[in-house]
Amino acid sequence: VSDARRDLPSVNVLLEGAGAMSLLKELPREVVVESIRAVLDQARRDPQLDAGTVDWNTLVFREGRRRKRPSLRRVLNATGIVLHTNLARAPLAEAAVAAISEVALGYANLEYDLAKGERGSRYVHCVGLLTELTGAEDALVVNNCAGALVLALAANARGKQTIVSRGELIEIGGGFRVPDIMAAAGTTLVEVGTTNRTRVSDYASAITPETGALVKVHRSNFTVEGFVAEATSRELAPLALAHGLPLIEDFGSGLMLSLADIGLSGEPTAREVVANGASLVLMSGDKLMGGPQAGIILGTKERVAQLRAHPLARSYRVDKLTIAALGATLELYRTPERAKTGIPVLRLLHVPSATLESRARTLAARLTTNGFACDVVSTDSAVGGGAFPAARLASFAVSLPGNAETIARLLREDELPVIARIADGRALLDLRAVDAGDLPRLANVAEVALAKAASAS
Repeated sequence: VSDARRDLPSVNVLLEGAGAMSLLKELPREVVVESIRAVLDQARRDPQLDAGTVDWNTLVFREGRRRKRPSLRRVLNATGIVLHTNLARAPLAEAAVAAISEVALGYANLEYDLAKGERGSRYVHCVGLLTELTGAEDALVVNNCAGALVLALAANARGKQTIVSRGELIEIGGGFRVPDIMAAAGTTLVEVGTTNRTRVSDYASAITPETGALVKVHRSNFTVEGFVAEATSRELAPLALAHGLPLIEDFGSGLMLSLADIGLSGEPTAREVVANGASLVLMSGDKLMGGPQAGIILGTKERVAQLRAHPLARSYRVDKLTIAALGATLELYRTPERAKTGIPVLRLLHVPSATLESRARTLAARLTTNGFACDVVSTDSAVGGGAFPAARLASFAVSLPGNAETIARLLREDELPVIARIADGRALLDLRAVDAGDLPRLANVAEVALAKAASAS
């Protein structure tokens, strides 16, 4: 019995084909050869292969282009989750991208004092904006919020005890748990209260000469309802002050403006948290603030200066690109209306559901006109990023015909991958997290995916 796999072309034959020749214009010969070998290896594993009908040039070209693609790529977020941690959370404002480009293309005064003409500090950048916008005395920017917590604890409670409520020992994204992060800082956890009820007296009774800090963790990624009570930072601040201890509050979300105008309430702003009196307030730059990944530490001059001088601070420092993007993002907050329109996260959250319905119907009509019967469905979208966990934003999605898993895979395989949501056996393109300017590109990718699915069926 003959085996068609014995009739596979050689590497040299395919290397002289049109697909390989096109790749050689943009890729090293070694990469093209490896692409050809990968195609042939895959063909050998296919028992149904008919070598005579295979378009080898196309397969080689596709494999070579796949190898050329960077592993980190831009995608379109059609999941309905605005701050999707797996999709890099907050897209940057145009002003932030321009600021990155400006400092990336040349040198920058990252650690140079232009006024004095001598060495300066990277820690001075963004401090003025952060203190102006939040009311804090001082500020420090590090690489992320978990790093900020480790630095704050290492500087204040290494070798000592840290008191925290049992109801605030939470797990954040990726399986990382606050107790583990605290332990990495070299402090011993002292849990007080219960899962659902913790009082100021619980903290007070746990303070000993071995206590290094009180910690308050904002439960931003889940809610506890019913028979509950918690000691607020405003209530804990006098206790910490009386014992000469720092009160460290992990605020997390980085919310700079109230979102009550769109029905999102219950999450305090950074200014409100700072006003409650914690010695140090920690938050993220890439969540509701809408900036780059960063850990922002706000607090008193004494406490922030202590962190700035700590040896670990260098290991958590940020580069010029992060500082540039953060500064440009914060600048927008000086005018709240500019922030709401210029910062993508805020802009997406503020789009009315009626507008999303109109966009969904336009997209569905285009796809249906081109032969793919699509429906518009109402959905609930989410803020994401551990913020407003119980809130649901009304949204609309386009339901695509065909096998949901197949359609979702084909959408991801495009040069501009689209990440859809699968619900009730349907592939949905939820438009809550899709900017208006990306709708034509979303339509193009959807058409290509649906056409491929139709031709394969």
